[in-house]
Amino acid sequence: MTVILVEDDDALRIATAQALTLAGLHVTAYADAPSALAAITPAFEGAVVSDIRMPRMDGLQLLAALRGVDADIPVILVTGHGDVAMAVAALHDGAVDFLTKPFATDHLAASVTRAIGRRRLVLENRGLRAAAAAAANDDAGPLTGDSPAMERLRATVRQLAEADIDVLVEGETGTGKELVALMLHRLGPRRARPFIAVNCGALPEGLAEIELFGHAADSVAHTRLSRDGQIAASSGGTLLFDEIDSMAPAMQAKLLRVIEEREVLPIGANRPTPIDLRVVATCKRDLGEAVAAGSFRADLYYRLNTVRVRVPPLREREGDTLHLFARFVEEAKAQLGRDDFALTPAISRRLTDHDWPGNVRELRNFAFQVVLGTVDAVPAPLADLPAQVAAFEAAAIRTALERAQGRVPVALAELGIPRKTFYDKVARHGIDLATFRVR
Repeated sequence: MTVILVEDDDALRIATAQALTLAGLHVTAYADAPSALAAITPAFEGAVVSDIRMPRMDGLQLLAALRGVDADIPVILVTGHGDVAMAVAALHDGAVDFLTKPFATDHLAASVTRAIGRRRLVLENRGLRAAAAAAANDDAGPLTGDSPAMERLRATVRQLAEADIDVLVEGETGTGKELVALMLHRLGPRRARPFIAVNCGALPEGLAEIELFGHAADSVAHTRLSRDGQIAASSGGTLLFDEIDSMAPAMQAKLLRVIEEREVLPIGANRPTPIDLRVVATCKRDLGEAVAAGSFRADLYYRLNTVRVRVPPLREREGDTLHLFARFVEEAKAQLGRDDFALTPAISRRLTDHDWPGNVRELRNFAFQVVLGTVDAVPAPLADLPAQVAAFEAAAIRTALERAQGRVPVALAELGIPRKTFYDKVARHGIDLATFRVR
């Protein structure tokens, strides 16, 4: 069971972390709230214990920020000031418990255990609801289209989902490879367990091994505590390696052992930890060609190449372009609050004559642009440069959020912008983050 501890007092943070560890809890401790907030996503399965009186961001502000990430993340607040009014306000704002210092560690451990149990129940119910919704909808799910190529793809996805085997998904940029991976998870036996997506091209240099494999206690500078990596976090569920052809060669070698042995060895650990996962990898170029060019390991390629799924580009999906465009227009109208839209002859010609090298992603961006009114006659230029930049920026943010399933830290890594800048742009473009989160 996992708990994130936020305490700016070094001695108290270490002592509390040790006490919770002895109680059988896995603790990740932070000295400040912003660092803890950056590590928490809607998929977080544990509970948060935070001091209230802290610089920069206090515990009440952290509680409010976490409710923006996921209102059901349990937060236990701790303060050295027995302020009853503050306790009532915190409970009213969504805290699950409130403790005053000094507190009994067994009391805290019991509160955390109850909170984690409640959190896991919430996530399991969400997973079941998502699976039920996917089953209740038509077989297409997000893989919309009536072309023979898409009918074959949906049939293949349904067949492979129940097989619960590793899959390599190939396709050009923007074709929807991540959606295929998500449908393999949602339609399979692991649907109620975690779906963890790793953007291989965005793994931070120098920290990739920590992000993927985690580390044992006292094995990494500046921290005495252990940490689970993304591979361990996906145990029981599905692990997506997005754009695996972008993974550094050194990491490819370490990943091969994980896939072959189904175990992960955190940095500094004496023994590997067994894991139960399904691996789905996507690539935007032919991995066989990458092997021939020496940029991808042959042994890893053959291990991943058990089953291959090719996502067709839009130019091979005859008849799907207009159908998809109509769907994206309705999505754009809903998100942008625009009711009026007319399909002009110029836009119609664009839809039928253009090859769409950016595939479905390019088509969706185009739909948002025409709803915004920044595109009319094609190839006439857009209305003005600021409007063009704004439309592109909004579309890029929405695309990143979709790929990240609403997880802001993952979207930030893809966009390469600071958190504050991201939220400023989200507010400016009227983007509702809640619509992108997978329930």
